[in-house]
Amino acid sequence: VQLQASGGGLVQAGDSLRLSCAASGRIFSSLTMGWFRQAPGKEREFVAAISRSDRSDVYTDYTESVKGRFTISRDNAKNTVYLQMNSLKPEDTAIYYCVASIFGYSGGSIVPQYWGQGTQVTVSS
Repeated sequence: VQLQASGGGLVQAGDSLRLSCAASGRIFSSLTMGWFRQAPGKEREFVAAISRSDRSDVYTDYTESVKGRFTISRDNAKNTVYLQMNSLKPEDTAIYYCVASIFGYSGGSIVPQYWGQGTQVTVSS
């Protein structure tokens, strides 16, 4: 599975950004997709995930600090997963990584088998 993330940039606090991640190499609908991030000097952390869409129920979950501000979604026709980020805060500044898992998902963090290259998000105060 190859993952190509895009959409990062420099914004001001309160602004919005939408990250995109195009996947290839495996049937996209069978992958659990997600986002992690790593801020300077901090460990990489889970941000959001969305379950595979070839099942009847689709699950999403988020780390507590982004709930209500970020939304993860997927477009199977485009083999793409999105992370809509609203009301951005300086503490959201990080490199954001698109990830994929071949395992099912029903909530919480995930253990990805595949990682993209990362896209920088910088939020100024």
